[in-house]
Amino acid sequence: MAKYVDGFVLVVPKNKVAEYTKMADEGKQMWMKHGALEYMECMGEDLVPKAMDGMKLLAFTKMAKAHPGETVWFSFIVYKSKKHRDEVTKKVMNEMNEKYKDKKDFAMPFDMKRMAYGGFEVVVEG
Repeated sequence: MAKYVDGFVLVVPKNKVAEYTKMADEGKQMWMKHGALEYMECMGEDLVPKAMDGMKLLAFTKMAKAHPGETVWFSFIVYKSKKHRDEVTKKVMNEMNEKYKDKKDFAMPFDMKRMAYGGFEVVVEG
């Protein structure tokens, strides 16, 4: 069965990692409750690529325009299909809207304008 993945790359200030991790764990609970197959939040650790056969590779830190004092995160959610993703996401968004409707002062612990997001069809799985 072909799966579908939502992928994210974002930058989190190091002094907000605990706050982001708490938010991500709450997100994981919500997405899994509504049917996601997997949910991963990965904080960058080894982000300076080594040259491979003379090729220069682009570092995630450069691609994400991370500054000193910031961490790069690669995150993804796995679904059965794009249709399944749309169904799960709709349920999650409805729950989030209900949960945060009265919290006008809620602020994300990262800059949403620097987040990259996309939906991907799984072509090779192992």
